[in-house]
Amino acid sequence: MIKIITYNVNGLRSALSKGFTDWLAEELPDIVCLQETKAQPDQIPTLEFEALGYRSFFFSAEKKGYSGVAILTRITPDHLEYGMGMQEYDREGRFLRADYGDLSIVSVYHPSGTTGEERQAFKMKWLEDFRHYVMKLSKTRKKLILCGDYNICHRPIDIHDPVRNANSSGFLPEEREWMSLFLESGFTDTFRYFHPEEPHQYTWWSFRANARNNNKGWRIDYCMVSPEVIPLLKDAYILPQVKHSDHCPAVVELKVL
Repeated sequence: MIKIITYNVNGLRSALSKGFTDWLAEELPDIVCLQETKAQPDQIPTLEFEALGYRSFFFSAEKKGYSGVAILTRITPDHLEYGMGMQEYDREGRFLRADYGDLSIVSVYHPSGTTGEERQAFKMKWLEDFRHYVMKLSKTRKKLILCGDYNICHRPIDIHDPVRNANSSGFLPEEREWMSLFLESGFTDTFRYFHPEEPHQYTWWSFRANARNNNKGWRIDYCMVSPEVIPLLKDAYILPQVKHSDHCPAVVELKVL
């Protein structure tokens, strides 16, 4: 079995100070896709990961303390692809791909639109460009696993208060429509594949109003897979009890690599 975890750590140095390495040593996933590392590679104690058998690959934003993705892996990849070849996105460190034979695993951090209209417009443009890029990539890399923070709740079941959040970035009609289109194009939300109608399952909670203790959350972190990966799926679930961040890890397990 191969265990893959996606986790927006909201600052890897912050997560490390809250026991991230101890958790990693206990959980020992084969591959961890991190988002919002908020660090340059020289700011991370990678020797701690090496001691657990992980090689670590980082794609950081040009702007310090911002964005950034990483992959920690106990299986040596054949090839790493940093970015999508689109400067406006790559400078923000949002996409990192590791190839293992005919399987590709991506750590992706979709933009948030919560800071205003300009970033929401940036997010919508990214979503279209990302979809086109992935569709093209899937022609040559057919077995694709796209792990990351998508910053979108797809359905009312994925958010604690769909009515009051109907006009909130992350649950806007056009974002949800994009997600539907993305899934219709052939990708599968692995959590819903195994838990189609299970309610109150979230991966992010606001720091405000005791949201996490009251489980008033959003499910915005996904492990998406192409059709060719479906036969390899064993299970998918989330780990809400893991608390190094305002997000929690989401897991997908494969029968084989």
